[in-house]
Amino acid sequence: MLARMQYRRFGRTELSMPVISCGGMRYQFKWQDTHPKEVPTDNQANLEACIRRALELGINHIETARGYGTSEMQLGRILPTLKRDKIIVQTKVSPKSTAEEFLKTFDTSMKYLGLDHVDLLSLHGINNWQLLHYSLRKEGSLAAARKLQKEGRVRHVGFSTHATTDIILEAINSGEFDYVNLHWYFVNDLNWPAVVAAQKHDMGVFIISPNDKGGKLYEPPGKLVEICAPLSPMQFNALYCLARPEVHTLSCGASKPSDFDQHVEALKYYDRIAETIGAIEARLRSEMKRVLGADWCAHWFEGLPHYVDVPGQVNVMEILRLWTYAKSLDLIGWGKMRYNLLGQADHWFPGENAARVPDLKLESCLERSPFAAKILPILEEAHRTLFEAPLKRLSES
Repeated sequence: MLARMQYRRFGRTELSMPVISCGGMRYQFKWQDTHPKEVPTDNQANLEACIRRALELGINHIETARGYGTSEMQLGRILPTLKRDKIIVQTKVSPKSTAEEFLKTFDTSMKYLGLDHVDLLSLHGINNWQLLHYSLRKEGSLAAARKLQKEGRVRHVGFSTHATTDIILEAINSGEFDYVNLHWYFVNDLNWPAVVAAQKHDMGVFIISPNDKGGKLYEPPGKLVEICAPLSPMQFNALYCLARPEVHTLSCGASKPSDFDQHVEALKYYDRIAETIGAIEARLRSEMKRVLGADWCAHWFEGLPHYVDVPGQVNVMEILRLWTYAKSLDLIGWGKMRYNLLGQADHWFPGENAARVPDLKLESCLERSPFAAKILPILEEAHRTLFEAPLKRLSES
């Protein structure tokens, strides 16, 4: 028997949020809108089975987005049949250049979902300064979302982001949002200041893609499996996140009903998370120090410029992060998956890879790093190790 679901107060929304959420970007038919008749019967049946399994497990937060292709449309076949006060529904609409366009896109979402309101609406992908400006300016996307809130079509407004931490902090510290969807997990501590800031503003904190962006943990390397035992790497990462009271829920993007099971099974340790993961975390960090040195592990990110301040917009920070965990914990598959998106994924995964590093003059922009003399060879090694072929984001493939 799987463990009992746990719940946390989702910041000032006052929603009782399950610590595992049902993410809606892996079980849909296509990443593009299509005619409902084109959706295969077995695909729709699987999506509905995922929703019913989630609810059986106490996972009553169902999260999707206008950018997830047929996800909203397919959810619209089952959500209206459920008791509305028993589910928390979230969709996401990207900031637009005009409020009218934002509202029109939201109307499309609601038509597909078949609902009269959503509990949570995110401004989806505040990933750069321009999109933040679209969101916060007078009569911008946030103002449009607040209009929807007054009309009772939206209960709470937040934002999702793949941005650098400075942009995330600006959005959080505006005080305008009720919650945030962001990346933070064992292989990405860089956004911790944003999590802390969100707590200060009493915002809900939703962790995006801990299984995929958090290490491709559904296909873990042998080294990681061995170090994380008796937990699976996926379970360790989930408990690592939930050990922090500032974190409220983790997305589990299920492609089949059984995908929830590992996460829910890990909750049997919920009342003793620290003692459960302590030795595992110590082993992971010890191995990283053995391979890379304690000084690198503690300080590799210090003094690094954001990609917009690097010649050729090489995303030095991201490349070094991927290299750090790929080299020390054998997360090569994950590193390749992320690295080969550089230069291909627009503001969702911005900046360029290290292919042109030998031809660029990067020394001056790296001089604040304590490892300035080592970084250029590491960037070249990262490219040799991780480059295969350019990849497209799932939504564009």
